[in-house]
Amino acid sequence: MTTQAQIRNFLGRKRLAVVGVSRNSGDFTRSLFQELLRRQYDVVPVNPDATAIDGLRCYAHVQDIAPPVEGALLMTSPAATEQVVRDCAAAGIRNIWMYRGTGVGAVSPGALTFCEAEGMQVVAGECPFMFLPETPWFHRFHGFCRKLTGKYPR
Repeated sequence: MTTQAQIRNFLGRKRLAVVGVSRNSGDFTRSLFQELLRRQYDVVPVNPDATAIDGLRCYAHVQDIAPPVEGALLMTSPAATEQVVRDCAAAGIRNIWMYRGTGVGAVSPGALTFCEAEGMQVVAGECPFMFLPETPWFHRFHGFCRKLTGKYPR
C-alpha cells in the first residue's frame, strides 16, 4: 500500500520522465504534464510516437533520456507498464509512480512484483493531482472521497 512518505518522496524529485504523455493536447495526460511544468518540475516526455510535446524533445524510451531523470510517472496501459518498469530499471530509475485517477490506470500486478523484486520505490494507483499543494477543488474532492472510503494513503 502506498504511503504519504512515498508520495512526498516522489513529488520531492524535480526531474521526472512522464511516460505515456499523449500527443493530443486535450488528453488528461497532457493536463498533468502541463501542471508539472507550471510547477517548475523538469519534466521529460516519453512517447515512442512523438518527437516533441509542448515544445520539449520527446523520447521513445526512458533509457534514451540524458541527463537521467530521478523518477518516472507512468500513464500507460497496464500491459505497457510491465515493459516500462523494466526499461526504468535498466536506466537506473528507482522511483516509479503508476498513475490511476479513474478506470484501470497504469497499475499492473506483474509490474508491481518486478519493482518489488528490484527494490524500486513505487506509488501505485494514485493521481498526483490529489497531492499537489493548492490543486483545483475537484482534485481535492477526489482525495476527500478516497478518505471517506478509507482508500487515501496514510
